[in-house]
Amino acid sequence: MSIKFGILTVSTTCSQHPEKDEAGPKLEKEILLEFSKSLVSYKKIVTDDLAAIIHELEFVTTNCVCDVLFTVGGTGFAPSDVTPEATKAVIDKEAPGLTYAMISKSLAVTDMAMLSRSVCGIKNQTVIINFPGSSKAAVECFRFIKSSILHAVALIKDSIREVETKHAEIQCNFDRNLSEESKVKIKVGESRIRKSPFPMLEVSDAKNIVFKTVSVIQDTELIPIEKAATRILAEDVIAPKPVPAFPASIKDGYAVRAEDGAGFRVVEYSTAAGDGLKHPALQRGQIVRISTGAPLPPGADAVVQVEDTTLIDVTDNGDEELMVEINVEPKVGQDIRQIGSDIEANTVVFEKQAAITPAYIGVLAMLGISKVKVIKRPTIGIISTGSELVSSKDTLRPGQIYDSNKVTLIALLSNYGYEAKDCGIANDTPNSLKAVLENSFDTCDFIISSGGVSMSEYDLVKQVLVEDFGAKIHFGRLNMKPGKPTVFATLTYREKSKIVFSLPGNPVSCCVTSLLFVLPALRYIENSKNYEEFPNVNVILEHSIVNRDLRPEYVRLKVYRDAQNQLIAKSTGNQISSRLNSMVDANALLCVPGNSSFETGTVKPVQLFTQIF
Repeated sequence: MSIKFGILTVSTTCSQHPEKDEAGPKLEKEILLEFSKSLVSYKKIVTDDLAAIIHELEFVTTNCVCDVLFTVGGTGFAPSDVTPEATKAVIDKEAPGLTYAMISKSLAVTDMAMLSRSVCGIKNQTVIINFPGSSKAAVECFRFIKSSILHAVALIKDSIREVETKHAEIQCNFDRNLSEESKVKIKVGESRIRKSPFPMLEVSDAKNIVFKTVSVIQDTELIPIEKAATRILAEDVIAPKPVPAFPASIKDGYAVRAEDGAGFRVVEYSTAAGDGLKHPALQRGQIVRISTGAPLPPGADAVVQVEDTTLIDVTDNGDEELMVEINVEPKVGQDIRQIGSDIEANTVVFEKQAAITPAYIGVLAMLGISKVKVIKRPTIGIISTGSELVSSKDTLRPGQIYDSNKVTLIALLSNYGYEAKDCGIANDTPNSLKAVLENSFDTCDFIISSGGVSMSEYDLVKQVLVEDFGAKIHFGRLNMKPGKPTVFATLTYREKSKIVFSLPGNPVSCCVTSLLFVLPALRYIENSKNYEEFPNVNVILEHSIVNRDLRPEYVRLKVYRDAQNQLIAKSTGNQISSRLNSMVDANALLCVPGNSSFETGTVKPVQLFTQIF
């Protein structure tokens, strides 16, 4: 069933400056992602004025502009927050269940949800749902209630077939419905686990487990070449035509008959790139002034560059050349790009499994290929865990810190062409973690969480994954620094396979393990040829590096070229795993074995994960 959605943003600021509206566009994107066959038929921004909001609600519901209208903003405690009052003044029936679902699930994410005054209800054949004004809260609330929207609209429209189908589905799934409560209980005192049950694996063994466990995506999609950078080809690209498709000049000069040799020649006309072949073939002693890229005139078989000629005569106004002297003996084929000299027709230009680069896109465009078939990418969700974490947009309270991991991971993945969703922050409680994970599993196939994987009684990720979702933990402890408690798990949620990487909460551990495990896994899933490693390059160490830990340490380095064009590497400073600054200038990782050191001037291989500037 196709649904028409509407978004009414309530904000005096955004009504004056529409470009500041972040929640509306993000909500629209989420709607279209979830309901691909539906559309957002109504979008408007109004001021925080009771009469103005009521006017718009009445207009939408009276004229049946949309089936579901989301209001965004104006649900708080401020004097100007009057969206709930406007909604109550318009609706015929309240829908308290929708309100309860949003508030109860939001409370599992943040205590601040108790301050929301959202109202939901029905007017004529339109469902009105109040969302908070922040983009994060609006998208989260949409995810909390999206599963009920189709059924709600079907009930309002009295669509018998859709209603019966949904009732049958509910009955079928009744026995397998899980409680909202997590099965996990925080263990303290004698019941607390004090020794990890997971064996310490080497990094190479852990990688092999990942590659043996995940599967290559078989689904493909056809996308415009403009959006294809970094994507993986799903099939060979065959040249539909030769490049060039006609003999073309390589130089600015004169198209000639080579057999005429050097000497004085009459200039018949001029031709430039894009001109057609509308003139008769050249006769003995005739030449044509030609520009780079222009098609070779009939009868010509060579091009003489302008530097090898002398101008002899021009028209009276000096605008046109009449005669030039060819100063060199031309040869057949000189300075001509022959048909198919760059690419022959029906040849394999690019092989499947190749990662598309900007140069690939240029060649595809050159061949007249506007769309290309690529491997579908998994939907990626990012979660942060920790009761101390808040968004950088919020105000810190005593004991809280800003969440840097999630935005760092989203940016890191984006740097390699992957788009990831912000799936929220989970508190260090089983119920909160379960709710946030459920939300991410609803919308994503590949989930990356940070924090909650060490040995504290509040490190609950592994327990919740296993006890609430039946996950299989493939590894949970690695012989590396930083990144020892990295977790890799798989599970089935609502009959769909999910991949989970739960990374340590320390920011550097998070980045390093993403580079070593998450990115190679994503590349493998896409069937990329070069999925496993970043390129290894040999560098000269600018100073000595010491590892006093028993575990191998992945030291962050900055690699640069010196005056002699040698690759030099230096440490980015204090390598403690909580110091994110050690990643700021880093473009390489050096694995230093446990209890060992490398002296100044030593040549060592490093993994280069960004360009050398």
